Formats: sequence, structure tokens, C-alpha cells
Amino acid sequence: MTPSRLIPSRRVAWWLSLLLVLLAHACVGHQVLDSQIGDGDASTVPEAIDVAFVRELAPTTPPVLAAATPPVPVAAAVQPASSPAKAASSPDAAASTLPRLAAGEALPELGAPEPVIVPPVAQAASTPPPVIVPGPLDAPAGLPPAATATAAVTGASAPVAQAMDWPPSTRLRYKLEGNFRGPLFGTAQVEWLRQEAHYQVRLGVKVDPVFERRMLSDGTLTAAGLVPRRYDQQTDIPFRGTRTETVQFDNDVVRLANGQSVERPAGVQDTASQFVQMTWLFLSRPQQLQVGQSVEFPLALPRRLGRWTYDVVEKVELALPFGTVEAFHLKPRLTGSRPNELSVEMWIAPSLQYLPVRIGIRQDAETWLDLQLQQRPQQAAPR
Repeated sequence: MTPSRLIPSRRVAWWLSLLLVLLAHACVGHQVLDSQIGDGDASTVPEAIDVAFVRELAPTTPPVLAAATPPVPVAAAVQPASSPAKAASSPDAAASTLPRLAAGEALPELGAPEPVIVPPVAQAASTPPPVIVPGPLDAPAGLPPAATATAAVTGASAPVAQAMDWPPSTRLRYKLEGNFRGPLFGTAQVEWLRQEAHYQVRLGVKVDPVFERRMLSDGTLTAAGLVPRRYDQQTDIPFRGTRTETVQFDNDVVRLANGQSVERPAGVQDTASQFVQMTWLFLSRPQQLQVGQSVEFPLALPRRLGRWTYDVVEKVELALPFGTVEAFHLKPRLTGSRPNELSVEMWIAPSLQYLPVRIGIRQDAETWLDLQLQQRPQQAAPR
């Protein structure tokens, strides 16, 4: 065969290789971020709340909110002064280790109070946290011992440290890096929009140039936090078009995208609202964001409903493009996970209104996405 005949064959082989690479990256968009969804309601998603972002949020020292003083028991109030005081006993600490992977489990009891807070264990003074330059989802050390006693906190009846207002509408922009049979790059954006008691959380993820997903949680602001009414998820993948899945939250029932209806548990969140619900929880009860504590709530995915428990595993300093920010790392537990199920972890920054400055999505050691905040959050004018 002459060299002139080899040149076209090599070009064809090169273009076939490029096509295979693009198809492989399209597959990761489907595998890493699809969460095993089913077909759902393809009706029109709610229109976006109209918001103008006019300022940047600079890091500040978060206010210390003192918890309300508990009422004095009647028996203690009438106790004679000469009676000896009884020392309060502390719960025994049980050692536990942080699993490597995490995801939700099937919900055994849908009516349990939410969320559940695990009190921290008394610890000796710790050394200053290390400065961490965000990399590919650094694996923290084992979870410190946690107390066995728990305090159930329901959204409506939980004591709030003091009256708080919801943060103004906020936009967060992230740089996306990842891996699946090779490097992945892209962008992500989270918008928290509010208008009176109406809220929206809009989350968009784009893996250049082969995958894009848009998520929307639409619902109501209450004293118990976010109450979703509807969750829409749109996925664009080359050669497959656009898929839309919808989860509807009725008063007593959650209607999943695959047509299944399940009982609605108290405090249930969706894929997008969970991040802002975390912000609300720590804004109203900042003492809960301490290493060794945990928060648990039901999470409705498009195809199933399960319980997620997030452990506060470490306190670190993240070197971000606009400066160093102190953040708490929250990681979900591995409890009844399914094969290839995704684990979502987050880093919450108290100095930036308890917003997530980093988000990690992991399937295994070779399949992951890492979202890092690239600029200071943008906000609407304060109300």
C-alpha cells in the first residue's frame, strides 16, 4: 500500500478515536450525575423568580447566637436549699470511623422527626486547622468519637437560637473538575432565589462539551425551613436529547418521577434544596456545626426516597481564588448504599453565611466531580 493511501485511513482512525472519546465522556455525564433516575413529568417547569444581583458577599465573622436558656424543672424549683445537688451524667462515647463512600438508604420509617442532631463529644483544645489547597476530593481522617445520646429536633418545634431572616437571593459560581477514564472540566452554578415566602433553588452543572444538567427546587419558606412543592431535573446528553424528570410534593404524598407515590416524611428535601436547608439549619443553630455532630433528613431522589446522614468530620481552611476561607467538611455515611450510587459531600463556610464553598460528588476512587467556589458569592440587595 502506498503512503498516499495510508493518509486517509489514518485520518479516519483519528476521527473515530475522537468520536469514541466524546461518547465515553457523554457516558460519564449519564453515569456520574444521572443518579439512576426514571422517566417523569415533562410539563413546563416553573418560571424563575426575577432577581438582580447587585453586590458581592465578603467573608465576615459569623455572629455567635446563644441558645435559649432551658426552663427550670418544677422539681428543681421547689427543692430545699439544703438538698445536695446531683451531678449530671454524660453519655458514653462510642468510637466510630468514617466510611470511604456514602449514599442514602431505604427509608424504614417515614414518619420519624427530622432532622436528628448528634451532640458533640467534649474534646481537648485542637491545633489550628491546616491550610488545604482543594484537590481531588481529599479523604479526611476517621470521624472522631461521637456520643451515643441523640436529640431529635423537629423543624416546627426545634428551639432556634434567636430570630433570623433568610439570606437575600444569592448566586454561587463554581469551577468543576473531575475524572472518568480521563479528566473532566466544566462549570456549575447555584442560585438561591426568594420572593416573600416563595423560594427557588436553581442548580446547573455543565461538563464541557458533552453534558449539561439543570435542577430546580420550587417551594415555600417556613419556620421549619424549606418545604419543597416540586423538583424538576433536565438533562442534555448528545444523541439522546433532553430528559425531564419531576418530583411533586403533596401534603401527605411524594410523587416520584417513575410514577411511584410514597408517604411524605417530615422535613423531606430534594437534590437541590438540601444545600440551602443545610444553610438554614446552621444559620439558625450555629452551635450544631461542630466536628463530631451529625444531621439527618429524608431526601427524595427522582426514583426513590431515603434517609441521608451527614457527619461533620473536620474543620479546615480552603485556599480559594479570592482568599482563604475556614470551612467545615460534611460527609454522608455509608449505610445501605447501592452499587454505583453517588456520594455528595460539602464544605460549609460560616464566614460566608454558611454557604457551601466546595461540593464533591463521588462514585468511586476513579469517578468523581469536584466543585470549588471561584469568586465571592453575588447577592441581591438586603431586604
